[in-house]
Amino acid sequence: MSVRKIKPTTPGQRFKIVNGYDAVTTDKPEKSLLQPLKRSGGRNSQGKMTMRYRGGGHKRRYRIIDFKRDRKGEAAEVKSIEYDPNRSAFIALVTYADGEKRYIIAQNGLQVGQKVESGNKIAPEIGNAMPLSDIPLGTIISCIELRPGQGAVLARSAGTFAQLMARDGKFATVKMPSGETRLILVNCMATIGAVSNSDHQLIVSGKAGRSRWLGRRPRTRPVAMNPVDHPMGGGEGRASGGHPRSRNGVPAKGYRTRSRTKDTNKYIIERRKK
Repeated sequence: MSVRKIKPTTPGQRFKIVNGYDAVTTDKPEKSLLQPLKRSGGRNSQGKMTMRYRGGGHKRRYRIIDFKRDRKGEAAEVKSIEYDPNRSAFIALVTYADGEKRYIIAQNGLQVGQKVESGNKIAPEIGNAMPLSDIPLGTIISCIELRPGQGAVLARSAGTFAQLMARDGKFATVKMPSGETRLILVNCMATIGAVSNSDHQLIVSGKAGRSRWLGRRPRTRPVAMNPVDHPMGGGEGRASGGHPRSRNGVPAKGYRTRSRTKDTNKYIIERRKK
């Protein structure tokens, strides 16, 4: 993993820091695992804008990712590490003995030619997926299920990882990327290792146009709006805007919006730090 600082030949290049893509081995995706991806531009089925500041962006095709890792007890060989425009992490193309190809989220340190496996009673090596009941305590994990058979939903973005802290009965205690500690059923699957592309957080776009390529349009500051448009709008001169809150009046910056009566609160041992 590395990043490249671009020489300041133009104003847009001056502060630009881009990914070195050292880990990526090919720029041609597997055609059989691609799907068309339609953009909504923030419009609903009636064509009305329901989400502001969306639109444009480069055309993309969706890579079908195997989040379930349900071919258990079968080893697959890593054929390539690829860039995926739909996520911050890199993905790995793996091939099984019968010729089936699948994309998985690539873990840090995954190499072309390496064998990966999923199932019970396998070696806890990078890229292998196994139930939390079989993973040694203290192991760094990622791509974690919340419900058995659901597929990975936690710790999937670039550089993220969780840690298996303890096991007690049918629950395992996992420290999440946010710092939250919660209970997860021991028969949920997780992958060994941290997610690839940990340098993603160091990237600096350098110019507004790169946000447009990602489909993000310019955002108006609430303080610059009128009172009719936003709770923080209005005022004489350059008013600061008052207490930070959303367009609908919900306080921001530290206000907790999680329901106190949510039934899964009992699985959270320690909340994330503010």
